[in-house]
Amino acid sequence: MHLELRGITKRFGSLIANDHIDLEVQPGQVHSLLGENGAGKSTLMNVLFGLLTPDEGQIALNGEVVEIHNPGEAVRRGIGMVHQHFMLVPVFSVTENVVLGFEPTTSLNRVDYRQARDDIRRLSHKFNLDVDPDAIVENLPVGLQQRVEILKALSHDAELLILDEPTAVLTPQEIDSLMTIVRSLADSGKSVLFITHKLKEVKAIADKITVIRHGRVVGRAEPSASEGELASLMVGRDVQLTVEKTPTSLGEDVLRLRDVVVLDDRGLVAVNGVSLDVRAGEIVAIAGVQGNGQTELVEAIAGMRPVASGEITLGERDITNCTPRQALDAGLGHIPEDRQRDGLILSMSVADNLVLNTPRRAPFARRGTRNLAAVNTNADALVGRFDIRTTSTQAPVSSLSGGNQQKVIVARELSRPLELLLASQPTRGLDVGSIEYVHRQIVAYRNEGHAALIVSSELDEVLALGDRVAVMFEGQISGVVAPTTSRETIGLLMAGTRETSAD
Repeated sequence: MHLELRGITKRFGSLIANDHIDLEVQPGQVHSLLGENGAGKSTLMNVLFGLLTPDEGQIALNGEVVEIHNPGEAVRRGIGMVHQHFMLVPVFSVTENVVLGFEPTTSLNRVDYRQARDDIRRLSHKFNLDVDPDAIVENLPVGLQQRVEILKALSHDAELLILDEPTAVLTPQEIDSLMTIVRSLADSGKSVLFITHKLKEVKAIADKITVIRHGRVVGRAEPSASEGELASLMVGRDVQLTVEKTPTSLGEDVLRLRDVVVLDDRGLVAVNGVSLDVRAGEIVAIAGVQGNGQTELVEAIAGMRPVASGEITLGERDITNCTPRQALDAGLGHIPEDRQRDGLILSMSVADNLVLNTPRRAPFARRGTRNLAAVNTNADALVGRFDIRTTSTQAPVSSLSGGNQQKVIVARELSRPLELLLASQPTRGLDVGSIEYVHRQIVAYRNEGHAALIVSSELDEVLALGDRVAVMFEGQISGVVAPTTSRETIGLLMAGTRETSAD
């Protein structure tokens, strides 16, 4: 399918999410739309798939200008979309999910599941999408669930396939498999729009690259372009993509986890007997596909979730089942997974958010009375030191960009004496420039001889920051390895293959 987007503009009030975007995809081509979170990529795809109506511009398919008012119409016109968060019914079989809403029927007006299974097997074989038609979706690994989503689109005769951040929840092996599938689709004549913010993936799969920033097309490139050139287009300036670290100088154990068991919100075991040490002068990075107990483990360490059994020690203090305030008082610095829910009070000023962890302590309060001069002096100093871009320290923190909100949290946590820095998804949703900045701050903290435990679903981040890498699978540590370990080995650990721990 030949796709042309001509001057697509989409506004939400005063916000222009897409600003006169032009894009062309040829049949048999993998065209990557590259841009940071918030650049307007998903909005543009939702316009194309009929989930949003453009305010200006045209969509042309095979030279014909069309209007797409809903996803059903998009599907009928040969457009399929695999969303970042899968649209599957977990308790249904693969076949039931694939034909849902488009069930083939027999002459007796019953669903013809035999024909549906045959069609799925045929498509699976043609595009290397091997999956059991009778398998229950909730029992499948994430990579196979994604194949089911692709099969859904192909079963509706999709000629243009939109893949929105398709590798966000995949292991390295599953990513390699997906790349093979995408290339097979293009080789068969399908058009593929591959939406991502990951530079390595773009270079590995794209035939053409369009880069958008702040809702506008800022450049087009070939896959031969360097990662640095692509990053510069995304951010608008030169970016240092590598993290420079000095050799480790290890001290005593700072954090000790012993047989820690934590339950999730449903009362099921999410963390199953985890034991791990973090020493002064090192960063231990926890890798794994999200949903394998990392969130619950971090919340237990931070006092945000009860520990069912086991022991957590920070320095010389037992912090098992402590409160968040007690964890902070013990010397824990916490960069939470959800900065807006757990890290900031959005209606409060930048200055006030910078002292949220010590609001009643000198010099910020005396005898129960706030010392506003000290609060403001502290804010002025940290805004300068941590390069927080704000019109005023008195502005509400909600007015800052995501990257600058994250800088507020980093500044607050690193501006006081700590035993351990605990950071969960520290760069989620940030542009390349903000990622570069946060990484530098974490490494500088470690270089001063401090301990850090980092949790990230981005394998590149784990390997860049970690002095040791602990991999979690189904609530357990499947291995502890060096960051020089091959991605293949780490991918196997992420999929549950156990390995003897290494220092």
